[in-house]
Amino acid sequence: MALSILPTARAAWLTALAAPLAILIAAAAPGAWVIAPAAGAALLVLVLLDGLVAGRLADWKLQAPADAEVGEPLTIRVLAEFAGRASRSLPEVALEFDPRLGPAGTATVPLEFEAETGIWQGSAILTPSRRGSAGVSTLWLRWTGPLGLGARQVRREVDETIRIWPDLAPVRSPELQNYLRDAQFGLIARRIRGEGTQFEALSEYEPGMDRRRIDWKASARHTRLFARENESERNNQIVFAFDCGQAMCEPVDGLPRIDRAVTAALTASYVALKGGDRVALFGFAQRPEVFTPFVAESRAFSRLQSAAASLDYHAEEPNFTLALATLTERLKRRSLVILFSDFTDPTAAEMMIESVGRLVKKHLVLFVTIEDSEIAALTAAEPTTLTNIAMAVSADTLARQRALVLQRLRQMGVDIIEAPWDRIGYRLIDSYLDIKRSGTIG
Repeated sequence: MALSILPTARAAWLTALAAPLAILIAAAAPGAWVIAPAAGAALLVLVLLDGLVAGRLADWKLQAPADAEVGEPLTIRVLAEFAGRASRSLPEVALEFDPRLGPAGTATVPLEFEAETGIWQGSAILTPSRRGSAGVSTLWLRWTGPLGLGARQVRREVDETIRIWPDLAPVRSPELQNYLRDAQFGLIARRIRGEGTQFEALSEYEPGMDRRRIDWKASARHTRLFARENESERNNQIVFAFDCGQAMCEPVDGLPRIDRAVTAALTASYVALKGGDRVALFGFAQRPEVFTPFVAESRAFSRLQSAAASLDYHAEEPNFTLALATLTERLKRRSLVILFSDFTDPTAAEMMIESVGRLVKKHLVLFVTIEDSEIAALTAAEPTTLTNIAMAVSADTLARQRALVLQRLRQMGVDIIEAPWDRIGYRLIDSYLDIKRSGTIG
């Protein structure tokens, strides 16, 4: 701990105001020049005395959550108790922490007094911007004396670590829980009848049923119409593959694209596990980094969450050739591969197209990319200046190149999802359910 007595802003203003007065005294009465240094010495003594009578810090505590989610606010509380404090001004706390918790890495917290407990306390609300372990390292606490001229300041080392996880707010949302409860496969495990490709049972045909479901052989044997009831396929393999390269680390509305993608993927994987399918995560940059075993039960969802939290940020271009070749080698049966990626360089996009083309020969591929709102805004901006026109032309060129790449992927048989980040999750769930109902995975 380091303790010091410092002059306050009030003392600095008094010093600044006294300087012109000292010049006037020296000009009017040169013999009285000693008044100025005497006044300065008196002010210094007052600063020291005011700091000494400000009281001492009896106890303090910092309360921080052990876990938080990226993009979701977290609260850090500071509590302090003073002995013999005579000032009525509010003490202030300054915190230093990992930039993952906030863009500046610092925060100021004013403390307020609670008469019931006799404790000063305050809170700082931070919004983590990246996953990983982030620490609160240092705390400074400052409080003034009764004259407001001198202040005491202490510095304390803090050993608090906060684990920042992927954002699971969409998974916990009432909308998704109600959707699962009302969907064909709800929270209660049961067989899914009516759609799909696997035969389940025969039922007597009723008006309104799809005529294509009529089993003519069975109907002929029983002399009345019977319809087939099929069961949606279960135990499909779903792989969520993440490009962790430079383009995916660019921010979109305050968070990196990879974190937006992870949230959407975990939301869809939760639905897939509820539907009886098996889910794995795969992450890569220059080389494959994460490939989890397939998870088959929703109670093991935390394994996917932990694996997603370990996906790192890389300021380098991804190696699609190595990554997707490794993924193809490890998958022993046909699977649905959901690839989250983005691209800005046409050369890098060409390498991606070639690698995806080899992957789509054995597996069903769904390509997910977040719509670039910045390019759309530049393209639609009013051409009021030459600079705006140049930026609009460049943005339009990038948009055309992007559309061309996506069109080439579609021609190869790859399904595409391109949407704003806040719609990606539910668009992905809808696409997954459509694919599941069509029975094209297995």
